[in-house]
Amino acid sequence: MTSIPRDQWYVAAYGREITTELFSRTICGESILFWRTKAGTVTAMSDRCVHRRFPLSQAPTRLVDDQVICGYHGFTYGTDGRCVAVPGQTRVPRTARLRSYPVVEQDSFVWVWIGDPDRADATRIPRAPWLDSPDYTTVSGMEPLAARFGLLVDNLLDLSHETYLHGGYIGTPEVASTPITTEVDEEAGIVYVSRHMDDAECPPFYSKSTGLTGRIARWQDIEYTPPCLYKLHSRIAPVGSVPNPDGSDPDAFHVEVVYAITPETENSTHDFWAVARDFALDDQGVSDFLAENNRTVVLQDVEALDVLEKVIATEPAGYQELSINIDTGGLAARRMLAAQLTQGTTAAATTGS
Repeated sequence: MTSIPRDQWYVAAYGREITTELFSRTICGESILFWRTKAGTVTAMSDRCVHRRFPLSQAPTRLVDDQVICGYHGFTYGTDGRCVAVPGQTRVPRTARLRSYPVVEQDSFVWVWIGDPDRADATRIPRAPWLDSPDYTTVSGMEPLAARFGLLVDNLLDLSHETYLHGGYIGTPEVASTPITTEVDEEAGIVYVSRHMDDAECPPFYSKSTGLTGRIARWQDIEYTPPCLYKLHSRIAPVGSVPNPDGSDPDAFHVEVVYAITPETENSTHDFWAVARDFALDDQGVSDFLAENNRTVVLQDVEALDVLEKVIATEPAGYQELSINIDTGGLAARRMLAAQLTQGTTAAATTGS
């Protein structure tokens, strides 16, 4: 039985990854072909020729005048996935059509709809406007994770692990020792987890990027919209400084950490990460430092979760986890994901898809 919610938007790529060259990525177990048309729009369709299932991303398949010509037998497809030419005959079989996918390019991401295309509502895509805002500078990347996407959700909703797994980079003792607050907006479908540290050690990740020394006030405000988008609103400031009543915060540095958590298969995940900052906007040294350090932190998570996936696969049936207060955000996210999974199954049964 699948553990991946259908009828959902997932991040398939960064916009910069998709050009006029054929590009393939597996999303939720489906191999999808992407390319950018001459007009600049992104198109997505199944990466398997209808004839003999040859991957269309595989050479010598080529793109000519916004048409994909299969490198095996020459079946030719338009941007809507419809076959327009086949070898050796003038009649194109009526069923010669690839599945096409709704696509939206927004906030530097390319989102693809997995499920019933009639249910694709672009207004449901959560926003991350900092990623292409002129008021922020962003570094980003993606790492493959050989583990189910739910393990990454658990990891990101409980940042107490920073103290132990990411010590020397972003973790300090206060992260694990400070209690969290958790709120769930069922109507909006968002889980909020907050940890405000009023007097904390400044980890190298922030001391070397902001120049702050000594103790700091450090806020972590998480906003997770299942299944795909996770946002960490991070505030770093000298001890004792608080935002002004009008919302301005001149003494603080703000970092928006965004993760797009996209299932590749039942047991592998695309771990998209981005770090946007509102300071040192033109300082390439700061950008290089944050990119290298955040990738190191992500790879530490990847290593731990890859191990955990292997362990879970060997656990006896019926094993019960132990959960504590720091898990309230992750448990709330699990409940929402389970509800999305049930809703998707019900919708598929109703439509017969």
